[in-house]
Amino acid sequence: MLNSIIRFALRQRLLVITFAVFLLGFGSWQAVQMPIDVFPDLNRPRVVVMTEAGGLAPEEVETLVTFPIETALNGANGVQAVRSSSGVGISVIYVDFDWGTDIYTDRQIVMERLQLVSERLPEGVQPQLAPVSSIMGQILMLSMWSEDGKTGPLELRTLADWTVRQRLLTIPGVSQVFTMGGGRKQFQVQVDPDALRQYGVTLEQVKRAVVNSNANATGGYLDQQGPNELLVRALGRVKTIEDLQKVVVTIRDGRAVSLSQIASVVEAAQVKRGDSASYQRVSPRGPPAEGNAADSEPPPFTGGDAVVLTINKQPEADTRAVTNAIMEAVADLQSTLPDDVHIVPVYSQKSFIDRAIENVVEALRDGGILVVIILFLFLLNFRTTFITLTAIPLSLVMTAVVFSVFGLSINTMTLGGLAVAIGELVDDAIVDVENIFRRLTENRAAGNPKNPLLVVFQASTEIRNSIVFGTMIVILVFLPLFALTGME
Repeated sequence: MLNSIIRFALRQRLLVITFAVFLLGFGSWQAVQMPIDVFPDLNRPRVVVMTEAGGLAPEEVETLVTFPIETALNGANGVQAVRSSSGVGISVIYVDFDWGTDIYTDRQIVMERLQLVSERLPEGVQPQLAPVSSIMGQILMLSMWSEDGKTGPLELRTLADWTVRQRLLTIPGVSQVFTMGGGRKQFQVQVDPDALRQYGVTLEQVKRAVVNSNANATGGYLDQQGPNELLVRALGRVKTIEDLQKVVVTIRDGRAVSLSQIASVVEAAQVKRGDSASYQRVSPRGPPAEGNAADSEPPPFTGGDAVVLTINKQPEADTRAVTNAIMEAVADLQSTLPDDVHIVPVYSQKSFIDRAIENVVEALRDGGILVVIILFLFLLNFRTTFITLTAIPLSLVMTAVVFSVFGLSINTMTLGGLAVAIGELVDDAIVDVENIFRRLTENRAAGNPKNPLLVVFQASTEIRNSIVFGTMIVILVFLPLFALTGME
């Protein structure tokens, strides 16, 4: 069979060259279209159920929320494992499914089970499914800070939540955007205990009045006996502090007791559970200090309290493409923000991927240079050197085609493997080309030279068994890896 392939290649040389050029173009196009990530797809189908249960201790959350949900999920179709974590007022349950199952079908199965258990949960407790995300989904962290402090923490968090976050969520490939730091703006009712006693009002009455006042209601329709109907609405939703101050808490002695009489209503930040800050280097390390050449002045930094936005991507989304789209959106948003507010990346997976690509490019470059130097020094022939070098791009584009067929991605692990395998790529080509070149040289020096194509065929078959068996031994070393399954 191998002899037939060699004969066909020698007879149809133009066809072989044309196919090689086509393969280079098609493989290059496939490589450009392939997703690029930090690691291979390690995402086992997993559904995360998050349940808020305000006011409950971890033991109560475990007993009243987590245990009933876990019981309902155990035994569901395709479920392999159920793990949970119960904290103060929150329950998080991880449901792992079989490899190869569809994540959206798995989410539907979980939703059906949650509906069955909803009546057994405490009042007001509603389980929610976390967005579909990747195990390496945290691709970017952005720091949003004020250069001179003119824009305070409240304004920074408001801009992050209602301007920046909303814009980033519209980018294809973005799964979720989490904000941390700054101050979440809220209306705070600071009750005066002395005023409560004076007016005979309880704290429960104040809470009920505030909750009931912040809602719109409908009174139906007013029929004018004509083509039009008028919608009757009771507008009670609070918009300003003044609206909240006018809320009637109770009636005492025929007079209304408003919220402003028993409490102070202010606009302030929500009580923080954690905070964030960001610092950036603004100049390189300073000159050495006097008397000690080994020391130098510490590099100056700028920054301080900041709002940090963590962006998660969707599974199978291209990390580099999503990151580029995010940075373009940030550049567009910068012009709409106050002059003192800046948004800068503090962590990016894209930098690791770019570095891996640079390593492969450097390995290809160095390998190509070494091959050129060594072959030319030993053979003193440019044609043999060029023919040998074609093995590198042809092997790489063939790898891209195989990756595309099997749905694989380009990542740091595959790129590292390619970088290591550069030597193996040209090894067989060097042996084959060197033997052909030597036999052609001997044939030209002979008194009765043979047909060059026949010499090429004989030279190739002469070392064919050695090359094939040597390559097969290398391949056999990796065969046991194909017996691994799943995350292994």
